[in-house]
Amino acid sequence: MEAVARFAADGGPVVGICNGFQVLTEAGLLPGALQKNAGLKFVCAPAEVRVETTRSVLTSQASVGQVLSIPVNHFEGNYTCSPETLAQLQSEDRVVVRYVDNPNGSVDDIAGICNEGRNVVGLMPHPERASSPLLGSTDGLVLLGSLLGAATAGV
Repeated sequence: MEAVARFAADGGPVVGICNGFQVLTEAGLLPGALQKNAGLKFVCAPAEVRVETTRSVLTSQASVGQVLSIPVNHFEGNYTCSPETLAQLQSEDRVVVRYVDNPNGSVDDIAGICNEGRNVVGLMPHPERASSPLLGSTDGLVLLGSLLGAATAGV
């Protein structure tokens, strides 16, 4: 994890999806924590998320307000943080995506956040599972394209 933290500190793009989001919070690269879903239920279903900012390595090619259908697949996907951290995330425009209909009880409907540098993003939904018509949606491609663009910038 030290190498990932150094890479992120140097401005490299880092995205943690699902359990990866948990790892980023536990490693201190993102604030808050993930806890068991409300109702203690495993959730595996498409979820609509709304892009809240395009100022991150994961959303730079999306549009603010764009609604994407992206599957979730988790038992511990309920994002939580202190009221002070939530206020900071909101005031600094660091909530990347929110659930349209919150499936897990996440505070403020948060599905993804970024760090202050906007190069580290944690996301509960799985954009890779919405990357082909065969999978039922291509909505994840805008997020994956944003990440690819950030990863290849200046190469």
